[in-house]
Amino acid sequence: MISQVFILSSKGDHLIYKDFRGGAGNDIVSIFYEKVTALTGDQPPVVMNYKDIYFVHIRQGGLYWVATTTAGSSPFTITEFLNRLAALVKDYCGSLSEKSVQMNFALIYELLDEIVDYGYIQTTSSDVLKNFIQTEAVTSRPFSLFDLSNVGLFGAETQQSKVAPSSAATRPIQSSREQGGKSEIFVDVIERMTVVIGSNGLLMKADVEGEIRVKCYMPSCSEMRIGLNEEFSIGKSQLRGYGAAVRVDECSFHQAVRLDEFDSHRILRLCPSQGEQTVMQYQLSDDLPSALPFRLFPTIERDNGGRLLMYMKLRCDLPPKSAAINVCATIPVPKGSVSLSQELSSPDQSAELKPQSRAVVWQIARFAGGTQLSALFKLEVPSLSSASMLEVGPVGLSFELPKITATGLQIRFLRLSPIQPGPSQRWVRYVTHSDSYTIRI
Repeated sequence: MISQVFILSSKGDHLIYKDFRGGAGNDIVSIFYEKVTALTGDQPPVVMNYKDIYFVHIRQGGLYWVATTTAGSSPFTITEFLNRLAALVKDYCGSLSEKSVQMNFALIYELLDEIVDYGYIQTTSSDVLKNFIQTEAVTSRPFSLFDLSNVGLFGAETQQSKVAPSSAATRPIQSSREQGGKSEIFVDVIERMTVVIGSNGLLMKADVEGEIRVKCYMPSCSEMRIGLNEEFSIGKSQLRGYGAAVRVDECSFHQAVRLDEFDSHRILRLCPSQGEQTVMQYQLSDDLPSALPFRLFPTIERDNGGRLLMYMKLRCDLPPKSAAINVCATIPVPKGSVSLSQELSSPDQSAELKPQSRAVVWQIARFAGGTQLSALFKLEVPSLSSASMLEVGPVGLSFELPKITATGLQIRFLRLSPIQPGPSQRWVRYVTHSDSYTIRI
């Protein structure tokens, strides 16, 4: 049973507050924020208590999603409810941010009224809620001349118009009514890499966690069929097909997915509901089919003036036509480092010393495959010694690899039945993120 639900900004501003039982006052919000900010560490506990009140919270979109309850309630149930509430708000508002919550507070209160009745959860299904939610989402998208870049001479279609804009999958699910019945469906194959490379350059750990995520903007779709690689295999079983092997260790599916064609033809069948849902999750450990995306060749030494010299050579081993974006290398440095001078191999790089985190942050906006970049950092470190030089590293990399999957998983086809009346579009996107990419020095 849930007593209150409230949403706070990262600064503690009250965005949404709903009291279902009337057992506590508004000061309970301030009490929660004082407790969560007083704790040390980046990850406060999910469940905290104050007298006989228990706080259960999650962090999504830079916001605190909090529910209060009393003893006897399942914290796992409430945590799942908060995750589902955040997903519903994202579906109905288009995105999760402080601004979108402020602009759509009436819609969120209407959602809460339908989801929870006197503290008891009724439903979190978007298929059920779409029959009751009447408030339209408010979106703010300022006019930009860049939106006209895909229009050719006399309105002719250009090659860029065949690519979905980055904001296409972040609109509210009810926006199809505003756009004259325009139907679209997005399928994202998202993978996250966890890699540890030893100081000798040998791979110590390589894990990949992936998921197939579907976001549907179609008012009615009886069935969708997603075809995966014919060579896709699970576990150490015999490889399938004649092409390059695509293997994962573990795989799980959404309860709505029908698997009667999966064993024979690697086809997933489901009836997608409006909004976003994770269709399939999978994992691969210590057996990547392709080379690692990055290799680092560091040189750490001390010059005659007593300064610490760090020469970093970073190589991108992606295919030549591919590129990594938003690459960021965080290099821990000795305590007391006060100044930084740098020599970068290209003008599209940047670096800065952050004394509070004791690290040099080296940023690369775009890193083309098959190329190499280097940087020389000169640090002033008082009383630099051999022991303090050992404080350098390990290097942490964060990056995004568009159009690439580390496992090689691909979508062969995406079919809808029956054929949708009117214009409909289907989009497939592949992206690999770094969950934790650590290189020891």
